[in-house]
Amino acid sequence: ESRPHGDVLRSGKVRLVPVAELRGLRVGPKLFQYVVKVIVQAIQLLYTMLKMDQPSYILLQNPPGLPSIAVAWVACLFWRSKLIIDWHNYGYTVMSLTHGRNHPLVQIVKWYEKLFGRLSDYNLCVTNAMKEDLWVNCSIKAVTLYDKPASYFKETPLELQHQLYMKLAKDYEAFKPRTESVSSNAEVSAFTEMDEKNGHVIKTRGRPALLISSTSWTGLETNSFFLIFNYYYERYINEGVKLPSLVCVITGKGPLKDYYNGLINKLHFKHIQFCTPWLEAEDYPLLLGSADLGVCLHKSSSGLDLPMKVVDMFGCCLPVCAIYFECLHELVKHNENGLIFRDSNELAEQLKMLFLGFPALEGKLDNFRKNLRASKQLRWDESWDQIVLPLLGQNE
Repeated sequence: ESRPHGDVLRSGKVRLVPVAELRGLRVGPKLFQYVVKVIVQAIQLLYTMLKMDQPSYILLQNPPGLPSIAVAWVACLFWRSKLIIDWHNYGYTVMSLTHGRNHPLVQIVKWYEKLFGRLSDYNLCVTNAMKEDLWVNCSIKAVTLYDKPASYFKETPLELQHQLYMKLAKDYEAFKPRTESVSSNAEVSAFTEMDEKNGHVIKTRGRPALLISSTSWTGLETNSFFLIFNYYYERYINEGVKLPSLVCVITGKGPLKDYYNGLINKLHFKHIQFCTPWLEAEDYPLLLGSADLGVCLHKSSSGLDLPMKVVDMFGCCLPVCAIYFECLHELVKHNENGLIFRDSNELAEQLKMLFLGFPALEGKLDNFRKNLRASKQLRWDESWDQIVLPLLGQNE
């Protein structure tokens, strides 16, 4: 659905093999349409895989696992390759959000994931909680490989921030300057200004705080929650609390985006602006590295996975407020690299505390950022080399 990052496209070691998009079948009951779609996808995927050069390993991320786990297993039999399943969640728990836990289709997918999970050669998972669940409930032995940010997720230099803001200002009102610059030689955005004579960039006085939330606009994320908390924040400012204006950027694509954009357009906040762009792969890390705070509204369908968006935010040393679920503590350390909240009122209180006196470089928000800088997190390639390569090497 989107162009891969330039590092992938330019790599001589990566070959992308496209699979034609399958248009929805409109004949018969929905269950029949779904079964036909899975069968056609299985044939299509198997045909594509068997045309490829013989692999030593097939690495598959689950979900989605239907029909890809079974197809990958068959391909491994054909090639005599090893199958590695990377468990990021359970497909049946995602499906249960729509159909309910007891729906026959959900139960079939649950059985299917357990069966083919046991048939794999190696299993990776994203939390220790999932590792335990796979063993206790599925008799699947897995190794925990935490998601880590790629190397291009990092703090964005001020000059690059300005270039990004000016680019976004062409399409989005929230990034345009609030007032005219006192200097006729300045190029100005809502957050920065550049002296065109010497190229020097500074942050504008009285700039708004930039808050970012990444979402797939699905039932997994309570986006209406985000709108509710803004009522609280606006009220604080109206009551005289010294808080900055907010620019709330909500990125991503998904089925409910148009619905929430409709809600946003009906709101008339004085101190809060919303922006819902779809960013290029290269621009997304730049925006994360430019923001003041990240907000995560992801609630796991299984309670056993972790939001990749927070991993990327931490790679950019961006502090986070995240909604609570069971194993979130494996990533977000409350009062250390961010805050965990349970309802919209608590989130609004946290923002009030974090942004009081903004943009002064003091207080919890700055401490969280310093802690993230000092943590020297492993990057994805380093984590892979330390955990996965020895696992494969000792089993050769």
